[in-house]
Amino acid sequence: MTARDVIAAWDQADPDAIHPLRRVSEGAYWESGQAQAEMLATVIPDGAKVLDFGCGDGRVAVPMAELGYEVTAVDASQNMLDRLTERAPDLTTVQAAADGIAGHLGRRRMDAVYCLAVLIHHSYDDCLHIIGKLRAATKLGGILVLDWPVSDQPSEADSWIGVTTWSRQQQVDACARLGLEAVDSDLPWGVYRAIKPTTD
Repeated sequence: MTARDVIAAWDQADPDAIHPLRRVSEGAYWESGQAQAEMLATVIPDGAKVLDFGCGDGRVAVPMAELGYEVTAVDASQNMLDRLTERAPDLTTVQAAADGIAGHLGRRRMDAVYCLAVLIHHSYDDCLHIIGKLRAATKLGGILVLDWPVSDQPSEADSWIGVTTWSRQQQVDACARLGLEAVDSDLPWGVYRAIKPTTD
Protein backbone atom coordinates (compact mmCIF):
# COMPACT_ATOMS: atom_id res chain seq x y z
CA MET A 1 0.00 0.00 0.00
CA THR A 2 1.34 3.40 -0.95
CA ALA A 3 0.38 6.63 0.79
CA ARG A 4 -1.61 7.55 -2.34
CA ASP A 5 -3.57 4.26 -2.09
CA VAL A 6 -4.38 4.87 1.58
CA ILE A 7 -5.52 8.45 0.91
CA ALA A 8 -7.68 7.39 -2.03
CA ALA A 9 -9.37 4.64 0.01
CA TRP A 10 -10.13 6.96 2.93
CA ASP A 11 -11.39 9.66 0.58
CA GLN A 12 -13.92 7.26 -0.96
CA ALA A 13 -14.94 5.53 2.27
CA ASP A 14 -18.46 5.78 3.58
CA PRO A 15 -18.55 7.60 6.95
CA ASP A 16 -19.78 4.41 8.64
CA ALA A 17 -16.69 2.54 7.43
CA ILE A 18 -14.06 4.87 8.87
CA HIS A 19 -14.66 4.39 12.59
CA PRO A 20 -16.26 1.47 14.47
CA LEU A 21 -18.24 3.74 16.83
CA ARG A 22 -20.14 5.18 13.88
CA ARG A 23 -21.89 1.81 13.68
CA VAL A 24 -22.97 2.25 17.30
CA SER A 25 -24.29 5.79 16.92
CA GLU A 26 -23.31 9.25 15.75
CA GLY A 27 -23.41 10.36 19.39
CA ALA A 28 -20.92 7.68 20.43
CA TYR A 29 -18.63 8.65 17.56
CA TRP A 30 -18.51 12.34 18.54
CA GLU A 31 -18.27 11.55 22.27
CA SER A 32 -15.15 9.47 21.53
CA GLY A 33 -13.61 12.52 19.86
CA GLN A 34 -14.41 14.65 22.89
CA ALA A 35 -12.77 12.07 25.15
CA GLN A 36 -9.66 12.00 22.97
CA ALA A 37 -9.46 15.80 22.95
CA GLU A 38 -9.60 15.79 26.74
CA MET A 39 -6.76 13.25 26.81
CA LEU A 40 -4.67 15.38 24.45
CA ALA A 41 -5.27 18.37 26.71
CA THR A 42 -3.35 16.58 29.49
CA VAL A 43 -0.09 16.89 27.50
CA ILE A 44 -0.66 19.92 25.24
CA PRO A 45 -0.42 23.33 26.94
CA ASP A 46 -3.60 25.43 27.21
CA GLY A 47 -4.25 27.69 24.24
CA ALA A 48 -1.51 26.13 22.10
CA LYS A 49 -1.42 26.38 18.33
CA VAL A 50 -2.02 22.81 17.25
CA LEU A 51 -2.08 20.95 13.98
CA ASP A 52 -4.45 17.97 13.62
CA PHE A 53 -2.96 15.91 10.80
CA GLY A 54 -5.44 13.49 9.28
CA CYS A 55 -8.30 15.35 10.94
CA GLY A 56 -11.00 13.57 8.94
CA ASP A 57 -14.40 15.11 9.60
CA GLY A 58 -13.23 16.83 12.78
CA ARG A 59 -14.06 14.23 15.42
CA VAL A 60 -11.11 15.47 17.53
CA ALA A 61 -10.35 18.85 15.92
CA VAL A 62 -13.76 20.32 16.75
CA PRO A 63 -13.63 19.54 20.49
CA MET A 64 -9.98 20.67 20.62
CA ALA A 65 -11.09 24.07 19.30
CA GLU A 66 -13.91 24.12 21.84
CA LEU A 67 -11.29 23.54 24.57
CA GLY A 68 -9.56 26.78 23.50
CA TYR A 69 -6.82 25.48 21.21
CA GLU A 70 -5.98 27.29 17.97
CA VAL A 71 -6.51 24.34 15.62
CA THR A 72 -5.37 23.92 12.05
CA ALA A 73 -7.13 20.83 10.70
CA VAL A 74 -5.26 19.12 7.86
CA ASP A 75 -6.44 16.23 5.71
CA ALA A 76 -5.65 15.02 2.20
CA SER A 77 -9.35 14.32 1.63
CA GLN A 78 -11.48 17.28 0.57
CA ASN A 79 -14.55 15.12 1.24
CA MET A 80 -13.54 14.83 4.89
CA LEU A 81 -12.78 18.55 5.16
CA ASP A 82 -16.17 19.39 3.65
CA ARG A 83 -17.85 17.30 6.36
CA LEU A 84 -15.76 19.07 9.03
CA THR A 85 -16.68 22.51 7.64
CA GLU A 86 -20.39 21.64 7.77
CA ARG A 87 -20.00 21.00 11.49
CA ALA A 88 -17.52 23.79 12.33
CA PRO A 89 -17.39 26.43 9.56
CA ASP A 90 -14.97 28.71 11.45
CA LEU A 91 -12.25 26.06 11.94
CA THR A 92 -9.12 26.54 9.81
CA THR A 93 -8.83 23.65 7.34
CA VAL A 94 -6.08 22.77 4.88
CA GLN A 95 -6.26 20.12 2.18
CA ALA A 96 -2.78 18.61 2.09
CA ALA A 97 -0.82 15.43 2.42
CA ALA A 98 2.34 15.50 4.54
CA ASP A 99 4.36 17.19 1.79
CA GLY A 100 1.89 20.07 1.63
CA ILE A 101 2.13 21.13 5.28
CA ALA A 102 5.22 23.32 4.84
CA GLY A 103 3.61 25.21 1.98
CA HIS A 104 0.73 26.20 4.24
CA LEU A 105 2.75 27.00 7.37
CA GLY A 106 5.72 28.72 5.75
CA ARG A 107 8.16 29.59 8.55
CA ARG A 108 5.49 29.33 11.24
CA ARG A 109 5.83 26.31 13.56
CA MET A 110 3.15 24.76 15.74
CA ASP A 111 3.27 24.37 19.52
CA ALA A 112 1.88 20.86 19.13
CA VAL A 113 0.95 18.37 16.43
CA TYR A 114 -1.21 15.33 16.85
CA CYS A 115 -1.77 12.57 14.35
CA LEU A 116 -4.30 9.90 15.36
CA ALA A 117 -5.38 6.93 13.23
CA VAL A 118 -3.14 7.87 10.31
CA LEU A 119 0.36 6.46 10.74
CA ILE A 120 -0.92 3.00 11.63
CA HIS A 121 -2.27 2.58 8.09
CA HIS A 122 0.96 3.44 6.25
CA SER A 123 4.11 1.52 5.33
CA TYR A 124 7.30 2.00 7.34
CA ASP A 125 8.82 4.33 4.74
CA ASP A 126 5.66 6.41 4.32
CA CYS A 127 5.20 6.60 8.08
CA LEU A 128 8.76 7.91 8.58
CA HIS A 129 8.23 10.44 5.81
CA ILE A 130 5.00 11.70 7.40
CA ILE A 131 6.53 11.90 10.89
CA GLY A 132 9.49 13.82 9.46
CA LYS A 133 7.12 16.40 7.95
CA LEU A 134 5.13 16.63 11.20
CA ARG A 135 8.35 17.11 13.18
CA ALA A 136 9.40 19.89 10.78
CA ALA A 137 6.05 21.60 11.42
CA THR A 138 6.62 21.58 15.20
CA LYS A 139 8.67 24.21 17.00
CA LEU A 140 11.68 23.08 19.01
CA GLY A 141 10.41 21.91 22.40
CA GLY A 142 6.90 21.42 21.03
CA ILE A 143 4.78 18.31 21.58
CA LEU A 144 3.89 15.62 19.05
CA VAL A 145 1.26 12.98 19.81
CA LEU A 146 1.50 10.12 17.32
CA ASP A 147 -0.35 6.85 16.80
CA TRP A 148 2.91 4.98 16.35
CA PRO A 149 2.45 1.59 18.06
CA VAL A 150 5.21 -0.79 19.16
CA SER A 151 4.85 -4.57 19.06
CA ASP A 152 6.94 -7.62 19.89
CA GLN A 153 6.01 -8.82 16.41
CA PRO A 154 6.14 -5.70 14.22
CA SER A 155 4.52 -5.79 10.80
CA GLU A 156 3.41 -3.45 8.01
CA ALA A 157 -0.23 -2.83 7.15
CA ASP A 158 -1.34 -4.76 4.06
CA SER A 159 -4.55 -2.80 3.41
CA TRP A 160 -5.83 0.77 3.75
CA ILE A 161 -7.43 -0.15 7.08
CA GLY A 162 -4.60 -2.43 8.24
CA VAL A 163 -2.24 -1.60 11.12
CA THR A 164 1.53 -1.09 10.98
CA THR A 165 3.47 -1.76 14.19
CA TRP A 166 7.12 -1.09 14.99
CA SER A 167 9.79 -2.75 17.11
CA ARG A 168 11.00 -0.69 20.05
CA GLN A 169 14.47 -0.39 18.45
CA GLN A 170 13.03 0.76 15.11
CA GLN A 171 11.22 3.52 16.94
CA VAL A 172 14.24 4.55 19.06
CA ASP A 173 16.41 4.79 15.93
CA ALA A 174 13.75 6.78 14.07
CA CYS A 175 13.33 9.21 16.98
CA ALA A 176 17.07 9.91 17.05
CA ARG A 177 17.14 10.50 13.30
CA LEU A 178 14.01 12.68 13.24
CA GLY A 179 14.56 14.70 16.42
CA LEU A 180 11.98 13.26 18.81
CA GLU A 181 12.34 12.62 22.53
CA ALA A 182 9.82 10.26 24.10
CA VAL A 183 7.77 11.79 26.94
CA ASP A 184 6.16 9.65 29.64
CA SER A 185 2.38 9.87 29.60
CA ASP A 186 -0.72 7.82 30.27
CA LEU A 187 -2.02 8.39 26.75
CA PRO A 188 -2.71 5.44 24.42
CA TRP A 189 -0.48 7.11 21.78
CA GLY A 190 3.19 8.01 21.80
CA VAL A 191 4.02 11.48 23.12
CA TYR A 192 7.26 13.16 21.99
CA ARG A 193 9.08 16.45 22.40
CA ALA A 194 10.64 18.03 19.30
CA ILE A 195 14.43 18.21 19.76
CA LYS A 196 17.43 18.57 17.48
CA PRO A 197 18.22 15.27 15.71
CA THR A 198 21.14 13.40 17.27
CA THR A 199 22.07 11.39 14.17
CA ASP A 200 22.12 11.98 10.40
